[in-house]
Amino acid sequence: MKYWKYIAGSVIALSFAACSDDVMDRINENRNDPKDVTAVNLIATVTTETAAGTVGTDIAWYASVFIEHNAGTYNQMFQADDRTGLNSSSLNNAWTAVYDNLMTLNDIIRKCSPGGTEPENKATLGIAQVLTAYNLAITTDMWGQVPFKEALKGMANFQPVYDKQQDNYQKVILPMLDNAITNLTQETPSGIIASLGKTDLIYKGSTDNWIKAAWSLKARYYLHLSNVVPDAADKALDCISKGFESAESEFLFNAYQRTATGENPWYQFFADRQYLSVSKTLYDLMDARKDPRMKAYFQPLSNGKIVPAPNGASEQTQTGYSVSLLSTTDNAAAQIAPTPLMTYHELKFVEAELKAKKGQDFKPALLDAIRASFAYYKVSGADDYYTSQVLPLLGTTPADNLKEVLTQKYISFYEAESIEAYNDYRRTRVPQLHNPNNNLAVYGFVERFPYPLSETSANSKNVPKVNFFKDKIWWAGGTE
Repeated sequence: MKYWKYIAGSVIALSFAACSDDVMDRINENRNDPKDVTAVNLIATVTTETAAGTVGTDIAWYASVFIEHNAGTYNQMFQADDRTGLNSSSLNNAWTAVYDNLMTLNDIIRKCSPGGTEPENKATLGIAQVLTAYNLAITTDMWGQVPFKEALKGMANFQPVYDKQQDNYQKVILPMLDNAITNLTQETPSGIIASLGKTDLIYKGSTDNWIKAAWSLKARYYLHLSNVVPDAADKALDCISKGFESAESEFLFNAYQRTATGENPWYQFFADRQYLSVSKTLYDLMDARKDPRMKAYFQPLSNGKIVPAPNGASEQTQTGYSVSLLSTTDNAAAQIAPTPLMTYHELKFVEAELKAKKGQDFKPALLDAIRASFAYYKVSGADDYYTSQVLPLLGTTPADNLKEVLTQKYISFYEAESIEAYNDYRRTRVPQLHNPNNNLAVYGFVERFPYPLSETSANSKNVPKVNFFKDKIWWAGGTE
């Protein structure tokens, strides 16, 4: 109310005398939209946008269809499943959301770096660097070559060049995580740490946990490079001991609310659209193993049966197949379920995979990974499942063992970890997928996301010419 009184008084004054430009500027200033915000007060925005915008919405939903965690059974997801509706407009919003977030993160890094306005704020700088590496990694993992070196300049450059994926990994993502670890170990004023406790919606200002997240992410990213960089597997293994020690420190966003604008995005997607159904590929793998997690994953139909949708060959319906119990509106817990950015079970699966490849003893890590996955979904019986169902499927060669390790990892990633499941499949081709459209001459498996319309129309001279059904990204065996 006081702002209205101020404006009214100024209007009266204007009837008698002209105001100077600076007075008019103050009158017209939107006090709810400040031009400059301290770095710590931007952290809530970038943590939320990373969880909900980058890893929790369109990118994850499409990845879940391509990797056959879910089947697309209505509208855009149905078209993604049969490949007919996938084009440059499909991921336009996701691209924009990621780069908006990278812009904000870049602003934080600028403020907190030497020469900025808050050079003493090392903790916030380190957090922003972890989140920048995370957002850029997902972007280059999904699209391949993407802009970064010349990007994030706003109106100064509407047409940035596209950087090679290997440069984004080796010159930006991994070095930025190293810098983040360094900054997070340095002293930051106690008042800033106290403020981070309120605005950091992931770790509440715990720099120790951010450091563990950075090391865990390094293990993930070195794993991505393990087929193209000779020492990447060894480097990944070296990172694991410095990463998550348990699920207590895993990388989760757990700040959703029971409101229409604050709920988990998978829950919201189901409530608003219900475009996804249980995938027959995933269902059959779990059914063959008598997996106890099926009761936590899948919602039966009214007849009490779980009816999965055949991938790429389903009817277009919103009621004919079973849906995920993890995101259905019939499960109140789904409304505020956390978004995993990287879990403890993922880190243990990384360890198990790398040791299986090397012919080392991978079984303790695999058992720990399965236990952590069961615990994440609040399902009991992990040890019995491992003994009765998993051990008999392990073979006598690294290749046989690796197949089951990767299959267990694939099962554990349902459904909010679909992005990393998509990455795993492109690296390893495990498990076997069954969408018939993967084998068509015209279409095929979706090896990468189509570049968005905003880029193909405004920055066409720099957008790489790729066939997203055929051209693999660099670390998955492609060229650039």
